[in-house]
Amino acid sequence: MIPSAPLIPENDPTALFISAGMHPLVPYLLGESHPLGKRLCSVQKCLRTNDIDSIGDTFHQTFFEMLGNWSLGDYWKETMIPWSFEFLTKNLGIPSQKISVTCFAGDQDAPRDEESELLWIKVGIPKERIYFLGKEDNWWGPVGKTGPCGPDSEMFFDTGKEKCGRNCQPGCQCGKFFEIWNDVFMQYNKTSGSRFEPLEQKNIDTGMGVERTISVLSGQSDCYENDLLAPLILKIEEISQKKYKDETNKKPMRIIADHLRAATFLFSDGVMPGNVEQGYVLRRLIRRSIRYGRALQLNELFSAQVAEAVIGVMGDVYPELLLKKQIILKELSKEEEKFSQTLSRGIKEFERLISRNQKISGKEAFFLYETYGFPWELTSEMAKEKGVPVSEEEFKKAALQHQEKSRMGSEKKFSGGLADHSEQVIKYHTATHLLHAALRKVLGEAVHQIGSNLTGERLRFDFTYPKKLTEAEIEQVENLVNQQILADLPVKMEIMTVSEAKNAGALAFFEQKYGGKVKVYYLGNFSKEVCGGPHVQHTGEIGKIKIFKEEAVGIGKRRIYAKVVN
Repeated sequence: MIPSAPLIPENDPTALFISAGMHPLVPYLLGESHPLGKRLCSVQKCLRTNDIDSIGDTFHQTFFEMLGNWSLGDYWKETMIPWSFEFLTKNLGIPSQKISVTCFAGDQDAPRDEESELLWIKVGIPKERIYFLGKEDNWWGPVGKTGPCGPDSEMFFDTGKEKCGRNCQPGCQCGKFFEIWNDVFMQYNKTSGSRFEPLEQKNIDTGMGVERTISVLSGQSDCYENDLLAPLILKIEEISQKKYKDETNKKPMRIIADHLRAATFLFSDGVMPGNVEQGYVLRRLIRRSIRYGRALQLNELFSAQVAEAVIGVMGDVYPELLLKKQIILKELSKEEEKFSQTLSRGIKEFERLISRNQKISGKEAFFLYETYGFPWELTSEMAKEKGVPVSEEEFKKAALQHQEKSRMGSEKKFSGGLADHSEQVIKYHTATHLLHAALRKVLGEAVHQIGSNLTGERLRFDFTYPKKLTEAEIEQVENLVNQQILADLPVKMEIMTVSEAKNAGALAFFEQKYGGKVKVYYLGNFSKEVCGGPHVQHTGEIGKIKIFKEEAVGIGKRRIYAKVVN
């Protein structure tokens, strides 16, 4: 069992958040040996914002927990599929007649997955409940242009609802079928020439959403009624003096519960509201929850109260919530108060548009949404009160255009792949160890790493320090790193327990993500640090490092940018 990694990916500039249990394991899926062996499992906290506009229905969440198990070149389909069926039917007690599955239909890149179909039939799933779907449904990866990928087989629970139409089947969004598990068979490597070649190390990667699974086991068709989310809904009912059972309250209450839960976890992992990347997403989640609070006539500050409920439900499992509780409550209230003022300005802008045109266009409605956080429902309601028309069709068109731009931006963000393990990035990754050790020697042992971000062009290193570095200190750190590179120190690795690593003097500042055993990398006698890898074999492979920027990134936090120069 491996512990959950933080929501912010380490050394992965291609993704804003951990979005699946396999994400922290990418180096091991690509061939690195894991200190705990070839068979792993975890409960990983995840955050996905690609379908944020779907939040408000019965089963979508931005933040969720994912159960997963992995085979790193060990067992394969003939083992995993029977295990999946056994776990669902015997361990969880789900009636087999309620289970349907999907398999990959095949295309020019890979054949139809009849192997999985036969294995499902063998364990007891009848052929008529096995569906074949294309790549958009039953294929994983690669997220970038190249890398490990393969077909998957998804398991669905039939809720008993009537079919919405003739083509209603697993994968339909009507709510009849709940996807509860997914077995991914990583058996191909997509090359730069768009060929799909068999992988030397075939991996199994599975994912099961905790919220959906416990809802199924409790006989609930609404995830917001399960033990993890119901306490948040109860708190919102208490604050608003409204009932969840009232159909008009369900969507706003679900959005508030989901978004503030996600925000609470982001704060606990060190994210603060901002205008770019993770900070922007956090701010958007908070503001969207506040907007929907207005739909419940919540005019008082309420976000911290919901966050307290989140901490009450999950703080015993995730101690970082308890550790950061006061920061979470303070920052949430500050952001909510600030945005409430923005909403007031938006109302003034709405009044100005009305007085100028005696109507609100769909584009203007979207402008109010994007700039001031007005949901369509709020603009429509206010326009109705004023007796002026507003086009929902125009609003949706403007929203779709914006989503398309966002999607293209997201694809650009992910274009480098889920995690870049190019030769240059491996050099930069090793260089962060030298930089960390050099900073501690120059500035003192109170310095410790709090994050890093690597691309093929530069490294970014975040660390604790209370003040700006002087030019002399930066030069001293840079020279110290380059001396170790010039010395061509050997890079060696040993596997040991966390306590053994600490007793050996290894740096280990991310304990919540370590399992029972860890890898300790030695860079000569200069650096000794717990890390997953990969690294160069000798420091001389890195090349000369130049620090080109140093800045503050928060109270008591600094950031250094460096690159390899000729």
